[in-house]
Amino acid sequence: MDNAGIVSRGLAALVDMVVVIATMGGLYLGLVLTTLVVNPAAFRFPAPNLIFSTAMTFVVSVLYLTVCWTLSGRTVGAVLLGVRVTARRGEPLRVAVAALRAAACVLFPIGLLWVAVDRQRRSVQDIVLTSRVVYDRPVGNASVR
Repeated sequence: MDNAGIVSRGLAALVDMVVVIATMGGLYLGLVLTTLVVNPAAFRFPAPNLIFSTAMTFVVSVLYLTVCWTLSGRTVGAVLLGVRVTARRGEPLRVAVAALRAAACVLFPIGLLWVAVDRQRRSVQDIVLTSRVVYDRPVGNASVR
């Protein structure tokens, strides 16, 4: 399998960012509704705290990526762009490696740009953690009869 290039990986990352933002919006909406149900007379929209919001976004992002990469190697963005994250020989990532890779991708997203100059199309995270992002599109035209 060929390693995925910068465009496929970058677009998949953008889709995943939208998924995380939507998840954060859903969590905020859940907080708003819970606050309204618990004390409707004194209801006010919760004021977001920058430090708490940043920490929660980091946690949600890392959990999302870790779970997806561990279970199937594919996030929503990866499914849409036809790529999969694997260990060096194509096997699924172990939980610890997936979590480290997720944290590295969230904290150091610029590492993805290394794909554009590396002959094997590896990001900094791939090199350090010996992971791969490969094209994994459906083969052929499967028709239902």
